[in-house]
Amino acid sequence: MELTGASWRTATRSSNNGGNCVEVADNLPGRVLVRDSKDRTGGTLAFTPAAWRAFVTQAKHRA
Repeated sequence: MELTGASWRTATRSSNNGGNCVEVADNLPGRVLVRDSKDRTGGTLAFTPAAWRAFVTQAKHRA
């Protein structure tokens, strides 16, 4: 997967978890990338923007 140009940011809800953070890059056309901030060279998940919005909506309702 091509990650060039991805602008990573720490997810808002991850900031107070003692380093257990998720980073999100949502600046690439047609996809949202997610990775573990503790293992940036590990796997990266890719979602369509619609799938990512659905995930975030569900996560907010369960938090």
